[in-house]
Amino acid sequence: MACFLVSALLLVLQTYAAPPQFVRAPSVVGAKLNPAMMMDLSAAGRLSANASGDDVPPPPPPPPGTSKRAPHSIIIGVRKGGTRALLEMLDIHPEVAAAATEVHFFDWDENYAKGFEWYRDLMPYSYPEQITVEKTPGYFTSALAPERIRAMNASIKLLLILRDPAERVISDYTQVYFNRLENHKPVQAIENLLVRNGALNTRYKAIQRSLYDVHMRNWLRHFPLEQIHIVDGDTLIRDPLPELQKVESFLNLPPRIVSSNFYFNQTKGFYCIRSDGRERCLHESKGRPHPAVNGTVLQQLRSYLREHNRNFYRLVKRSFDWQ
Repeated sequence: MACFLVSALLLVLQTYAAPPQFVRAPSVVGAKLNPAMMMDLSAAGRLSANASGDDVPPPPPPPPGTSKRAPHSIIIGVRKGGTRALLEMLDIHPEVAAAATEVHFFDWDENYAKGFEWYRDLMPYSYPEQITVEKTPGYFTSALAPERIRAMNASIKLLLILRDPAERVISDYTQVYFNRLENHKPVQAIENLLVRNGALNTRYKAIQRSLYDVHMRNWLRHFPLEQIHIVDGDTLIRDPLPELQKVESFLNLPPRIVSSNFYFNQTKGFYCIRSDGRERCLHESKGRPHPAVNGTVLQQLRSYLREHNRNFYRLVKRSFDWQ
């Protein structure tokens, strides 16, 4: 009996001590692919092999009938405009395969130099009837991204989600503020960044990113307006379904997203997602409360942005309820 117990104990210890690369990954055949899981499995196999230097089994094969393809649509921005919310909500659709991470292929030279095959390998596995969607908010304000994306696919459909540009500036500041706090770096009051020597600091990056007309002109040099669908980020927050139905139509997707896919979370103060029998909200870093901004400084910011907003309305042939 004692020998039997010792043998059993050794077997248990061997089982729990098995190296992670030898643990079989769960099967995902027969369900909508989870892009984060598919990308993680592939990356895990590469990282394990590189770290150990030993021969290790290759990552699990993808589900039959799937492949990694270049995106059919890209969410190009804008930073702090609601890109993550748009991607998560669009991913409800069974014919959408969403890339799990921001790739920064077309706006970062070091990534673009790695080549198209590197980029495509970062896309999720998808079935032939699905479309692949990638989102990197930095593309909208990149001088080179429009030309590079056109070189890949001149007929690609682009999604651009925008919100009130002054509110976007404050949200941009808020994200950086909390990131610096978490990394134990010094922070400044927003007024100290918005104003320099008594005048609005128009060189502040957060303000530059909110000059939608400047960046849109660059995109319209490479793509017709008909290939760029603008999502109203302020409306998406208040009432997601109508905006997502417009996106479905733009991407030629059958209507599959319905009102029951959303519920308002009173605690968080925004809509969360209900799909595949699960409920999920955006990360806690989303929807953070904005700091109070000095009224005079805020008025300076809005006055400066007002003419840029009017120019943007003319470019895109529509207006928005921005102050």
